[in-house]
Amino acid sequence: MEEEQKRRFEASYDAYGAMVYRLAMVYLGRQPDAEDVTQEAFCRLLWRAPPFADESHEKRWLLQVTANLCKDQLKGFWRKRASMLGADIPAEHPEDLGVLEAILALPERYKGPVHLHYYEGYSVAETAEILGLSPSAVKMRLMRGRERLKLELGMEGLV
Repeated sequence: MEEEQKRRFEASYDAYGAMVYRLAMVYLGRQPDAEDVTQEAFCRLLWRAPPFADESHEKRWLLQVTANLCKDQLKGFWRKRASMLGADIPAEHPEDLGVLEAILALPERYKGPVHLHYYEGYSVAETAEILGLSPSAVKMRLMRGRERLKLELGMEGLV
């Protein structure tokens, strides 16, 4: 690997590694699985990535690859039979931990959209593009996810 490519890869990992890991944890809920997906996503960045127009394109591509890898792992034979062990959820701010745990408890279809839209700050259209859904499907999943989070967190005034 040439020095310039190595430097770009390290910069990408430093910039997006924690974000990719958080998304994988939200989907999978298990540290070893999230680490595996994070590693695979960055391997794909290193060996299979298309040319990127800018940093936001690279970030979206990494999130899309991560979401797809997580979905594939959730479909797997062994995953369906594995019990959920204690999840060590990474939080940038300690006050986010309760919310991240509530997001982790959501059904699979709501986790990704809620995390990407509210925690990572993506728009509905960007979230739809990353997850391969229509914008209306993302809006519906966000609405239903909010309703479930509101009940889970006991926040009656939110919507």
